[in-house]
Formats: sequence, C-alpha cells, structure tokens
Amino acid sequence: MGVAVALAAGMLVAVAPTAHAAAGAGLPFTSVEAESATTTGTRIGPDYTQGTLASEASGRQAVRLTSGQRVEFTAPQAANAVNVSYSVPDGQSGTLDVYVNGVKLAKTLTVTSKYSYIDTGWIPGAKQHHFFDDARLMLGQNIQAGDKVAFESTGTEVTVDVADFEQVAAAVSQPAGSVSVLSKGADPTGAGDSTQAFRDAIAAAQGGTVWIPPGDYRITSSLNGVQNVTLQGAGSWYSVVHTSRFIDQSSSSGNVHIKDFAVMGEVTERVDSNPDNFVNGSLGPNSSVSGMWIQHMKCGMWLMGNDDNLVVENNRILDTTADGINLNGTAKGVVVRNNFLRNQGDDALAMWSLYSPDTDSSFENNTISQPNLANGIAIYGGTDLSVKNNLISDTNALGSGIAISNQKFLDPFSPLSGTITVDGNTLVRTGAMNPNWNHPMGALRVDSYDSAINATVNITNTTITDSPYSAFEFVSGGGRGYAVQNVDVTGATVRNTGTVVVQAEAPGAATFKNVTATQVGAAGIYNCPYPANSGSFAISDGGGNSGWNSTWSDCSTWPQPGQGNPDPDPNRNLAKGRPASATGSQDVYTPGKAVDGDANSYWESTNNAFPQSWTVDLGSSYAVRRLVLKLPPSSAWGARTQTITVLGSSDGSNYSTVVGTQGYRFDPATGNTATVPLPSGTGLRYLRLAVSANTGWPAGQFSEVEAYLTS
Repeated sequence: MGVAVALAAGMLVAVAPTAHAAAGAGLPFTSVEAESATTTGTRIGPDYTQGTLASEASGRQAVRLTSGQRVEFTAPQAANAVNVSYSVPDGQSGTLDVYVNGVKLAKTLTVTSKYSYIDTGWIPGAKQHHFFDDARLMLGQNIQAGDKVAFESTGTEVTVDVADFEQVAAAVSQPAGSVSVLSKGADPTGAGDSTQAFRDAIAAAQGGTVWIPPGDYRITSSLNGVQNVTLQGAGSWYSVVHTSRFIDQSSSSGNVHIKDFAVMGEVTERVDSNPDNFVNGSLGPNSSVSGMWIQHMKCGMWLMGNDDNLVVENNRILDTTADGINLNGTAKGVVVRNNFLRNQGDDALAMWSLYSPDTDSSFENNTISQPNLANGIAIYGGTDLSVKNNLISDTNALGSGIAISNQKFLDPFSPLSGTITVDGNTLVRTGAMNPNWNHPMGALRVDSYDSAINATVNITNTTITDSPYSAFEFVSGGGRGYAVQNVDVTGATVRNTGTVVVQAEAPGAATFKNVTATQVGAAGIYNCPYPANSGSFAISDGGGNSGWNSTWSDCSTWPQPGQGNPDPDPNRNLAKGRPASATGSQDVYTPGKAVDGDANSYWESTNNAFPQSWTVDLGSSYAVRRLVLKLPPSSAWGARTQTITVLGSSDGSNYSTVVGTQGYRFDPATGNTATVPLPSGTGLRYLRLAVSANTGWPAGQFSEVEAYLTS
C-alpha cells in the first residue's frame, strides 16, 4: 500500500504562503485542539518519538482524561454537530458524557479501541501505531460561537486530541426521477441486509440516480458492475452505509458519480491482499466522488484501470489502516482536491505508477493531518504530475510531508518524467526519524530510491514550519547513490526547522532561489552523499536566499535538533510561537496566548486554585539566560505581585528548580514587565513557571513569556 518507508494549540486553519493562494481545503468545520481548551485532565506531549501517543496527536499534544475528568472547548463557530479525535487504551471501550454550557446531554459519545492499535510487522521499521480514532455526534441543538462544549470521562481513560465543530445543513430531498433503495427493499434500520436492494436500484437507475434516504444501511458484499449511474445520499451525516467493501470492480465504462453519504467500515487490521476499500479498482472515465464521509476502511480509494478525468473533491477520509487515496497507475487527468484526511495508516494521498504511468494528474488544496506511518502526499513515478496548495501536518515515523520519489516497490514501474510541479504547499511539523536509516526524513523529500531522477522537479512557494528535523531532503533511499537532479526550489519560507534547511544525501544538483530561513536548529546545509564515494551534490545559489548559509562540518555524525553553535539569531525570543500548556485555564485565556507575540492577549489559570503552572516547549535544549514576563500594558491592569518558581526539564517529565520561589512585581507604570535572570549555563528545553500567589487576581497570569540566550 502507498508504502511505508514513514496545529500547535488552537484551531486548524488553512495557512496562506506569502503572496500565494491559500493552502489546504475549504472545510465545513473548524477544529480546536484539546490542549488549547480548559481541562481538569493532564496534557501530554509534545513528543516526536515513534510509538508514543503524543507523537501521533495533532500538534503532538493532547489531553488525557481519567474517570470524572473533563475537557471543555469554546465553540469557535455556530454548530450543531461535533467530531472528536480521541484514543483509549488497547482493548477498552467506553463513553464520554457531553455537556453544552454546563447542561448534560442525554446523548453520550461512544469511544473504542476497536479500530486502533495496528501492527504491520512486515513493514520494516514499523511499530504498533494508529492510536487515534474519530467519533461524531449530532448535538440536537444549535450552539453559537463562544458556547462551551465539554466531554467528561465516565470511567475509561480517554485521550482527547481535537474537536471539529460543524453546522450540518438539513438533509436534502430526493431528486426527481431517482430510484430509491427503499423501493427495492433496503432496510434503513440496518437490521436487514440491503445488498440486493442496492444492486437492484443501480440496475434500474441506469443513466439516472440511485437515492439513498436518511438511515443506516448494511451491505454484506461489495457492489460491482457500477457504471453510468449516480449514487446520492441526503448528506454524509444522514445517509450511512455500513460495509467494509463498497465498490470492487476491475473496470467500468464510467460516468459514475458518488456523493453525499457516509460509508462506515469495520476494518480493524491491515490485510493488503483484501479489497477492504470504499472503492477498489475502477469507477471508469469521467466519474466523480464528492461530499462523502469515509471511515474505518483499509483504503479510501485504491484506483486501478481506467479512471481518466476522475474528480475526487470535498470528502472526508478518516481512520484508514492504509492509504487514503492511491492512484495505482494508469490515472490520466485525475484531480483530487479540497478533501480532508486524518489518521491514515500509510500515505494519505499517493500516486504510484505501477504497470503504466499516472499522467497529467494532481493533488490540490487538500488538508492532511496525522498520517501515522508514511507520507502526507507521495508521488512514486509518473509523468507531468502536480501537488499544489496542500496543507499537511504531523507526519509520523516513516514519512515526509511530501515525497517525490522513484521508489518502485514492484515492476513494471514508470519512473518520474516530464515536469513534476510542487507548488504552494504548507508543511507543519512534517518529517520524521526513520528507524531503518537511523536518521530523519525531511519535511519535503526528493528520493532517487531505485533510479536517478531525470524529470524536471519544480518546487515553488513552499512554507515549512516546525519541522522536527530538516526542511528539504535529497536522498537515494535505497542506498545505491542514484542522482537527484533537475530540481529547482524557488520561493520558500522555512521557520524553526530542527536540524538543517537542506539535507543532501545523494549525488546530483538543485538550484535555490528566494529561500529564507529563520530559527535553524543546527546548520543551513548537511551535504554528505551516501554512499560516500557516489558523487557530490551541487547546491546552486539563484539569489535571494538568507538564513541558511552555514554547513554542517562532520559527515560522520548526524546533527541533532538545536545543535547549532552559535544560534543563528542569539537575540530571538525562544518561546514565541512554541507549544504551551498549563495545569488549568480560565475561559478563553489559554496557554498559547502567552507565546503568541501579542502582549494584549493573555493566559489566566483556573481561578482560586493555586498553585498553577504554565509550561512551554522550546523545541531544543538552550542555555537560557533571561526571562521576560509580561502582563497587558493597559493601565486597567493594576499593579500586582506574582509569586513564581522557575523550573526546567530536558525531557518534559523530570523538572528541577532553576530559580527559587520569589515575588515579581508587575506595574503598568513601568510596562507591566518583570525580568528574571537565570543562572549561567542553564540548559533546558521545557520551561515551567509555577505560580503560587497573585496579589491582583486569584490566578496566574502572563500575557507574554519570553526566553532569551542573552543576559
């Protein structure tokens, strides 16, 4: 399958690269991270270690609830439904009680480990993974932005990652002239087998529409011979088909249109020989898939045969044990756009040119979160392909955000040719430590795995933020030293990359123009082709580059995050924009407000509950010499003294005192600022401020916490 070689706190939104179209899908929901909500539970993470729960979470953080504990979200928009990404311990199931503005609903949210904890021992480097799952609920009422929605554990330990708030439109009506599956004997309660009713409706509706009314329908064997027909539901929250194999056919004359219902599978393991997919094989030319909710399958779509001019758009594909969508050769003119994919067990989106090349096809404006084994988007061979304006976050274990590769897996394979366009993509916390290589994969990887790259690869208008390791990687992953060449990187913004901007491990060449980098962890360039005698990698400066001109000097060692000396900007605030958490928060005054660069917004702890603490992950270990603590500069904030202890940790678990408990005066007459000198040589990654008293308000309060290397 697609193959395994693999937003901080706040809301998940499309990020716009400078002077370019917005990246990601236009989504009907707004996601809110649990670590930015108010909770009586325990925040976990951040962590990038393969096989840990936090490493698979969105933003690499989540909230763990034990019995009676809750997490309370502030609704970011009007909504009547919510989808929650969560994890429970292996072998357990349970429920979450749901509260709206403090009132308990009669409905509960069912949580289970049934579809999680996948083992793929035949994939080198894979560990048990796929820890999270999704559960959705219609609230039975309309809520408004600012309303409170809480989830409380009723006994089972539940780790809550993110909540998607959505205003679901009313169910649509039956199209005129359509053939309802009810007229052919389908059972909308799910008790009876509706397989034959669906087949009969498809046969009767040739050239027209099969109508799937609101209800739950059980199909016990796959549909085939599907062609020249539209399958339409009343909406993906209303019309639900339960099956692990919806369409399985090797060919079709095409003109198949599938839209506006949900297909919920029962796939609990990954068996690559089984067609446990929403669509396996082909829909035929000039077909489309839109408005679908696809969950708990092996793959969303595994497409072979003639699917020319297929359009796949506006779908949600969640919790697959392998790929989200794989164009498995022969695809021509296929467009996959504006889809949301979360928690794939292999590549979220892939084109694999097996038997014949995928040509003139594209992945555009998709939002991809948490592929937990391989890449966000992977292109394995093919001709004249495009990857444009996608938003990809939190790849794990064996993958990059985007991989452009000549890894063939099987023969006959069609290597990359023509022009491969990678434009306008935003990659957040992508790239991972590859356990097979014992060093990492970059956020964006160009890989001559099984043959030299002779295609023209144009990488333009890229934004890469918070990569745990490198930004751009050029490698011959099979270790045979094939060349990576004809690569042009123009217009990129790289922020807070853990090790290097360019990780060159293959012979070849690339040109860089207008690539700017800030907060580089170790050095600008790692240029050590493998094998050592395979040839050099030439990096051509096309002008307009800045922030990454240094080179890692020792090819015998791999740079570790934050290993650079001196820091590329010794005067920068190390805490700004970093993941923050706290023991408690009051209302909307969440931990991230203290590192957002805005002195007017602030974190406030749970009131009347001292002691409280606030913690920030600086991303790497730094010899911090000075903290600057701020409250809003407004004169409305009267003078006060907060009693604070400064603690530090290298692992996020074991903390020691850096500066003992003392009072710090905040006075609007002098800017409401307090400076805390730290002892020389204090090396820490995690900075914690424990607040035990405040003379101005019964809570800990910070509008900004700034950390500096300079004294």
